[in-house]
Amino acid sequence: METRGRVVVVTGGAGGIGAALCRRFAADGAERVVVSDIDAQAAAAVAAEIGGTAVPADVAVESDVERLVATTMKAHGRIDIYCSNAGIAFGGGPEASDTGWRQSWDVHVMAHVYAARALLPGMQERAEGYIVGTISAAALLNHILAAPYAVTKAAGLSFFEWLAIAYHDQGIRVSALCPQGVRTAMLAKGGERNFLTAGALGPEQVADAVVEAMRDERFLILPHPDVGEFFLRKASDYDRWLKGMRRLRGRILAEQ
Repeated sequence: METRGRVVVVTGGAGGIGAALCRRFAADGAERVVVSDIDAQAAAAVAAEIGGTAVPADVAVESDVERLVATTMKAHGRIDIYCSNAGIAFGGGPEASDTGWRQSWDVHVMAHVYAARALLPGMQERAEGYIVGTISAAALLNHILAAPYAVTKAAGLSFFEWLAIAYHDQGIRVSALCPQGVRTAMLAKGGERNFLTAGALGPEQVADAVVEAMRDERFLILPHPDVGEFFLRKASDYDRWLKGMRRLRGRILAEQ
């Protein structure tokens, strides 16, 4: 799918990957880019910059997602591309707070479910539509220091796989974006994730990868090519992969 002439919604659009996607879609000639974020002021700033529309929403609240979709449909008649991009980061393991686990689940899984519920009827009626989920390489490779993040990202990926299986023949395309480190505020403030900064990409590079993958209608978007190779190694020898991840975790913990 090409972006030109399309109505696009991006959640988490006020910064990082989301803002880069908004700018790229606008530059590529989208008919309208709707910038959605929990930070209404920041969303409005990005929308003003690109000539788009700001609709604040907390994607962890289903009524907010419903309002976002309904508002866009009322104004533009359709949603061609929906980027379910908002994310949150909690580290730790089983000892992480219940709040962290629940918020991770709500943002990384239920936000996608809410979006699908709101979007699919209209897309099915038109027999066309594209849903892109910003997942993470952690969904494929886990995260050695952040169980709430890795577990919920993996669940999000599984949901997108299910959508791709169930709705492809109805004209609806689905992609899962799975980058490693990206130079965003989330990475900068997450000291325990600093081991990802060395190979981190700029958000604009990730947005470029998304647009290219959408043109080819590829499901898995891997801005870091190494992720695909690591995933193959994991699938071919799980125990060897786990051993390598244990070594990596030990080295990172020793350096902190």
